[in-house]
Amino acid sequence: MATTSSSSKHQLLVLALAVALVVGLFWLPKVIVKPKGDKGSLQTAASTANRDAGAAAPSTAASGLDEHGHDTGATPEQPHMTVPAAQRTEINGLLTKYNAEQNITAKLRLASELAAKYKAVEKFDSAGYYYEQVALVRPGEQAWKRAADEYFEAYSFAATEERQKLLGAKCQELYGKVLKNNPDNLDAKTNLGMAFMASTNPVQGIQLLREVLATDPRNEKALYNLGLLAIQSNQNDKAVERFRELMKVNPENVNGQFYLGVSLARNGAKEEARQAFLKAKTLSTDPALAASVDEELQKLQ
Repeated sequence: MATTSSSSKHQLLVLALAVALVVGLFWLPKVIVKPKGDKGSLQTAASTANRDAGAAAPSTAASGLDEHGHDTGATPEQPHMTVPAAQRTEINGLLTKYNAEQNITAKLRLASELAAKYKAVEKFDSAGYYYEQVALVRPGEQAWKRAADEYFEAYSFAATEERQKLLGAKCQELYGKVLKNNPDNLDAKTNLGMAFMASTNPVQGIQLLREVLATDPRNEKALYNLGLLAIQSNQNDKAVERFRELMKVNPENVNGQFYLGVSLARNGAKEEARQAFLKAKTLSTDPALAASVDEELQKLQ
């Protein structure tokens, strides 16, 4: 009987976490909520949340392409997001060649070039679309993952719930193909778990993240994301635990250090939170991070 009760409580906690996340995962203090490869690349959530058009394929109006397939540099929803003229001209030239090319090998090469160009100007949905075109012809774990990772970038910074669901579904589809090729790809499983947060089954996402930690207890991305999820669901003790563990794995994870401060502050440990914020500030020279830290320190007074 005790085991059944414990299991029921565990399921209720998972469900509570999932429900809280559906309401809005990214309503957190203003530093980037997705870890980047290098600690100096922090940007504020406000500046990154609206940077991507978020269309599922660049053939739609929302991707910023006109009826001829040329990149306009802006979208109906993001009219201010323009691509520099030289890069837009370069992309349009590649698009013209891609649409006219009949040789499959040459067309795939152009698709890869387009994907790289779109990635360079942070139009991640379009980059994912062209990498997907390559994967459809030459499928495989890495080909699918290249496409999935770009869609995940777009998903991570989606500005609306509708866009999160659209791009999250695309991530689920493509990461599913990655894992079909290699069930042990933990990076794909972690991102798939986060993509489920915008679905009707967010509990599955939490379970996937826990599976990753069961396999690799020192997995940075899983620890980080589970820490964020714990903050979002007001499980501050659990958040502190996740971020402390993350700091043991990588003491220079700037975002992890910042959110350790956030979770400590919400848990009432003001002095420890202050030390965590100050430590985060020493790990990066990014002015956006410094501003976020100062804002959080002000709240502790």
